[in-house]
Amino acid sequence: MLSEYFVSCPRGLEGVLYEELKEMDILNIRETVAGVGFRDSLESAYKVCLWSRLANRVLMPLHTFAVANADDLYQGAYDIDWLQHFDVEATIVVDFVGTGPGIDHTQFGAQRVKDGVVDRFRDHTGQRPDVQTRAPDIRINARFAHDKVTLSLDLSGDSLHRRGYRKVNTGAPLKENLAAALLIRAGWPDEQYAALVDPMCGSGTLLIEAAMMAADIAPGLSRERYGFTCWSGHQVDLWEALRDEARHRRERGLAKRLPVIRGYDNDGKTVRAADTNISAAGLSQYIGVTRQALEELHNPLPESGARGLLITNPPYGARMGDEGELRPLYASLGAVLKKQFAGWRAAVFSANETLCFELGLRSDRQYKLFNGALPARLLLFDVFADQRGISVSTGSSANTPATTSAPKNSEESLSTGATMLANRLRKNLRKLRNWLRTESIESYRLYDADLPEYAVAIDCYGDAVHVQEYAPPASVDQDAAKRRIVEVRQAVAAVLKPQPNNLFFKERKQQRGEEQYRRSEQGSGAGVFTVQEYGLRFEVSMAAYLDTGLFLDHRPVRRMLTNICQARRFLNLFCYTASATVCAVAAGASTSLSIDMSNTYLDWAKRNFALNGIDSPQHRFLRADCLAWLAKGGDGVSYDVIFLDPPTFSNSKKMTDVLDIQKDHEKLIRQAVTLLTEDGVLIFSTNLRRFKMATGVIDDFATENISAQTIDPDFARRPNIHHCWTIRRGRSLGGKSDAGQ
Repeated sequence: MLSEYFVSCPRGLEGVLYEELKEMDILNIRETVAGVGFRDSLESAYKVCLWSRLANRVLMPLHTFAVANADDLYQGAYDIDWLQHFDVEATIVVDFVGTGPGIDHTQFGAQRVKDGVVDRFRDHTGQRPDVQTRAPDIRINARFAHDKVTLSLDLSGDSLHRRGYRKVNTGAPLKENLAAALLIRAGWPDEQYAALVDPMCGSGTLLIEAAMMAADIAPGLSRERYGFTCWSGHQVDLWEALRDEARHRRERGLAKRLPVIRGYDNDGKTVRAADTNISAAGLSQYIGVTRQALEELHNPLPESGARGLLITNPPYGARMGDEGELRPLYASLGAVLKKQFAGWRAAVFSANETLCFELGLRSDRQYKLFNGALPARLLLFDVFADQRGISVSTGSSANTPATTSAPKNSEESLSTGATMLANRLRKNLRKLRNWLRTESIESYRLYDADLPEYAVAIDCYGDAVHVQEYAPPASVDQDAAKRRIVEVRQAVAAVLKPQPNNLFFKERKQQRGEEQYRRSEQGSGAGVFTVQEYGLRFEVSMAAYLDTGLFLDHRPVRRMLTNICQARRFLNLFCYTASATVCAVAAGASTSLSIDMSNTYLDWAKRNFALNGIDSPQHRFLRADCLAWLAKGGDGVSYDVIFLDPPTFSNSKKMTDVLDIQKDHEKLIRQAVTLLTEDGVLIFSTNLRRFKMATGVIDDFATENISAQTIDPDFARRPNIHHCWTIRRGRSLGGKSDAGQ
């Protein structure tokens, strides 16, 4: 006898579920919202319960009726002859979905359906079934839509995604049926794949589902309970025959040679959880899991040249991690793919499109899915080796960054917003072109939040592009902010055409204390370049730190130092990477002392010295807290030129005091002036936008606000990027001071 059934599934999987049921030879299939309906035999319903890798539930509708109020709902439930379906001794639970007239809460709807069911039993038997929310014998499903309610028996019982092998969970695990859907969309299993690798395997769900699919193991074979077990219409012999067939298919599947299946994770606890789950699935002989960092990942089939599938679900900042911290993870994943997995297919599932740009690859196919309530995408890539032996993604070119949705040399594929931003970038380039050529400048700011909707700073360092995203205020919709960042990437790709490994994104926010010296965890060697400025060479790092090592807005100050430091003694306080000292020494400074409390930056400064051939005992470095060093009177040496460019705020544990530049600058300046020679000059600079020079400094010294003279054309739109003063011994140079800037 044929009956109606409805198979529910996660959003976005209806089409895949439809194809799966077709392959099972299910009859009269029709795709609908949130699932697939069919009209076929009970045997087919059992097959779906046992074999569907995608379904959540298999429902058998009993009655559909109109509902105008809560009494109608009760009566419709009461009218069903429930005694035909289960005994009074059975425990029940009601799942209610939707709302409508008189039912504005699902719990209330479930209560009215339960009342109708138990009253039917009480009126006909004098007894009533008990309600049990945990592992009930009978699960009743009520769905309210379009003023009608459909009551169904849930033949699956617990959701079918619970296969029974997950004994240990890790953070934000994939549901089993979603993992199976990702594998199906990636083309697994297929004879073309000799291996499968998940470099961030978590609790092992993708690995287990992949092995079960490759070995033809029914996903429901190990489940102990189903919703039909206590149903009066259950045909035990038919069900056991299907299970026996599934057991034989499992034996045959495991007897054949399976693809190599390997999982990796950097967390030992996670690896142990995966091992436990793999063992529970009976697949320990067929799946290997190892604790290993992503950067250490290697192709398990390096010599054979065989094709495999790398599939993974990296964290994306919704439930685990933070987006800024996750960018290096995605960049590392892209780098490993390109280095180790030429010839493979790659599949990355993420709900964060912005992070996917960090892969440096362009997908050739995308699928929109949901991870719970989160909209997400499965991105598919073919990775191949070009003639230089570098692995790249299908669809990328030498001139266009390979991204998930970057335009392929066509403005037509840009959104309206991305087109507007691209036009602004071109306009800015036209304005700067002659100046850049005349001054031989290769590192410059191209864009700085010119359009309020696109709050980023875009800097070019030779062939590298460095984009800093200003942290959006809390009032800005986060989804809108992420979409705009995607459009920024599209516009940068269309106009500047950086190579994938030459495009870097960071979030720009106020740094305090040790944060200013902290790596962004993208690796010490990632994104390191050498750029030239006025014939001098400087190391810049696009990825490892929040700043690059070369402040572009200080270019005019460095140029000024080359004009005033010949045969003079130079002191660089808070020296950072000592680019100012390099300029002073190149101009002929007789001696120099560069002070910073960070060993990281002092080592960087030494590399800058080496790049420019500076190797003399007359040019020294000192690791020290500048506040303490100045407070004790320096080193007893007088200097002709002092450059004082302190942070706006610092509470580093390495410092003896907290530094607040607005509050503390007068003391710092007075202490530094005591180290000046009679005709010496102190150049004071700060990036505090609302800085006010203390009147005491103006009254007691010869001060001149030279901020306007230290703003080059690429920073003309933001003239308050820094404030710069020259300060000399003696009284103020009347009329040249401006305390209000």
